[in-house]
Amino acid sequence: MAFTLSSTAFQQEQTIPKQFTCDGPDTSPELKWAGAPAAAKSFALIMDDPDAPPGTWVHWIIYDLPAKTASLPEGVAKTAEGPNGSKQGLVWGVESFSRVGYYGPCPPPGKPHRYYFKLYALDAPLNLPAKATKPQVEAKMKGHILGQAALMGTYGR
Repeated sequence: MAFTLSSTAFQQEQTIPKQFTCDGPDTSPELKWAGAPAAAKSFALIMDDPDAPPGTWVHWIIYDLPAKTASLPEGVAKTAEGPNGSKQGLVWGVESFSRVGYYGPCPPPGKPHRYYFKLYALDAPLNLPAKATKPQVEAKMKGHILGQAALMGTYGR
């Protein structure tokens, strides 16, 4: 069985609804996964936008999700401590990595941007403190990734 990531909010390569963006309430969409490697001990999720003018814009980092987890509910709180004992990392604010939790699509006017939700099945928890950055999470994941699933949605203004 393939390792897959999906959402009830939007389909692969389709438009992310306004409620999950800065033009709406900016809540995180429900995500669910299946087919994770049996040896997985934890999961990490990184959502980013490679089309942002200043370079890849980080919208969400959540890690140390226990292996028994197979979904994230809609509207995960924007707190350092996430569901099921997980932690949330720092995402891009106006001028620095200063916010915790999900901050959805908010592109400048023009061509729609692509938003990648990348879920990693890991052979161990990362055991990083809350508010880790994407480079810290990626460095700690190195050599521990058992599988990866991805979901891409678009949004434009």
